[in-house]
Amino acid sequence: MPEKRPLIIGHRGAPGYLPEHSRSSYERAIAAGVDAVEPDVVPSADGVLVVRHENEVGSTTDVSARPEFADRRRTAVVDGEHLDGWFTEDFTWAELRTLRCRERIPEVRPASAEHDDIDPVLSLSDVLDLARVGGVGVVLEIKHAAFFARAGFDMAALVERELRDAGWWDDPALVVESFEPLVLQRLRERGIQAPLVQLIETSGAPWDLRERDGADATPYASMLTPAGLDALAEAVDGISPDKRLILAPDRRGEARGPAPFVAEARVRGLRLFTWTCRPENRFLLPGFRGPGGPEAFGDYAREWAVLRDAELDGVFVDHADLGVAFFRA
Repeated sequence: MPEKRPLIIGHRGAPGYLPEHSRSSYERAIAAGVDAVEPDVVPSADGVLVVRHENEVGSTTDVSARPEFADRRRTAVVDGEHLDGWFTEDFTWAELRTLRCRERIPEVRPASAEHDDIDPVLSLSDVLDLARVGGVGVVLEIKHAAFFARAGFDMAALVERELRDAGWWDDPALVVESFEPLVLQRLRERGIQAPLVQLIETSGAPWDLRERDGADATPYASMLTPAGLDALAEAVDGISPDKRLILAPDRRGEARGPAPFVAEARVRGLRLFTWTCRPENRFLLPGFRGPGGPEAFGDYAREWAVLRDAELDGVFVDHADLGVAFFRA
């Protein structure tokens, strides 16, 4: 049996049931008993931190149905990806708060899509207030810091300002994470005391390092080597790899994990999180999928058991009630 249970983090609230980053989604996660919630932040044109998974909001709000904003549609290249749509940095916060949240993947979560166009878009301040009233922590993810720096937004400064204004800068229930190590470094230089966590993808390299170092950018894979973990232990307090890296599947999609780097990270004093625990077949390793199509629940408990047995410090869950029931059992 594991010696400890992980922090259970409502990933964007409880988006398995309600549109992500909506007030209803966060309230459902808190009511289910999570330990913390996870808002992603991007800026508005006037520098307010807005809680959205991406700065392109055409797929997660009703902006496409708002004729007064039709002329804001454009194309942009965000971290190398060509996107067409509407972007938070082209709207003031007063405009963004008039938008309503929509389900991002309605083909997988049609019941959530029934709640489209009800809840308004939230600011970071809104979510911090919800967390404080609900008595839960906050795991704050900073998105696309290098992209926004080129657009004139200093994400570290914006995060510091809003956390200080809300009384969260030194709150022990705060964790800050990003895929981009340079923004975490800037926060440390600004004196933040909260644990800083490096997010790690299954492939590629952090975009800010790619912009700075080109072909010499440190890839995510090297971060999980002994030398990479040594370097991370000097720079951050924890790591949060994609769950597939911990599960370490074989060619048949069967988990062989926990991967060796889990123990290596623990030896170095790094906290270890993972994302994202989801029960639907679409998101499970092939060896854990069941009948019923991509939206049906597979044998998620068997997959999550590998993560539970890794004795992680935190897990991100989309279905807050399932996560609480499983990881507190």
